[in-house]
Amino acid sequence: MKIPGVTTLMVTVQCLEVGLNTLIKEATAKGMSDFVFVVYSNAMALCFLLPSAFIYYRKRGFLPITRAVVSRIFLLSMVRLEKLNMKLRSGKAKSIGTVVSIVGALVVTLHEGFPLTSHRGPTHNIVVSGENLIPEPSDWVLGGFLLSAGSFCLSLVFIVKTWIIKDYPEELMVATISCSFVIILSSIVALIVDSSAQAWLLKPDTELIAIVYSGTFVVSLRSIVHIWACRKRGPVYVAMFNPLGMVISLAMGVTFLKDTLYLGSIIGAGVIALGFYGVIWGQDQEEKMVDEKNNGRCDSVSSSSSTAPLLQNKSIHV
Repeated sequence: MKIPGVTTLMVTVQCLEVGLNTLIKEATAKGMSDFVFVVYSNAMALCFLLPSAFIYYRKRGFLPITRAVVSRIFLLSMVRLEKLNMKLRSGKAKSIGTVVSIVGALVVTLHEGFPLTSHRGPTHNIVVSGENLIPEPSDWVLGGFLLSAGSFCLSLVFIVKTWIIKDYPEELMVATISCSFVIILSSIVALIVDSSAQAWLLKPDTELIAIVYSGTFVVSLRSIVHIWACRKRGPVYVAMFNPLGMVISLAMGVTFLKDTLYLGSIIGAGVIALGFYGVIWGQDQEEKMVDEKNNGRCDSVSSSSSTAPLLQNKSIHV
């Protein structure tokens, strides 16, 4: 099966996001505000998207923006736009592949197994109480809940992007307007949560590097690629790359950060890859069916048009 360009771009975006997560972790450890980071990174992205949109649409022009389009960009919807036919093998492959990928992600997260490398992994904080060493309680439950909520909201975002782009196929314009709304909303939240002037001062260290990297290579590029991929393949296809990001993060952590590699991570990564391939195969089969139907219609139209003059001539001679 030939890997299309949209898959290559989606994998590239996942790699960029993994690198961004590493920078964010280091920057927040030095005191960077999460809310201020969202504002500045989207502002940096807008500085890239605005001139790009101006250059791209200067000669080509763009479709008129209606109130309905702006409302769709601003608001979320609960409409599900992915077509799934369980009677076809492609539909079954997409469904099974999605479930398998989720199971693989849970294996990577919840099951470590015995270590396969001797590198020292992340250690838990220890609190000394008398003569006993008591592990400090972690925020594992809260973090898992927040990540689950974030994944659910991200799925809604993919659905809304697909809903928008079907009626307004202008990826760059949608990304620019969406980025503008994010700046406005995140600025309001950041000013309410963290109004101290110190939090808004940029330091020429990892914080500034993370903001420039995020705005230039992640937020702007990710927005355009995700919208384009939603139009080409649908929201489920785009969402399927999130578990793949865990595999990329695992590989980069072991390679560059010398993290400990566990057996559970290997098993989970293999399960994720298997489920991911199932979804990709299902999408490829559906596209082949659509192409065959379109080619069949074109052949029938051309054959009917070519035989029509012969029938007319025959009726004249009779």
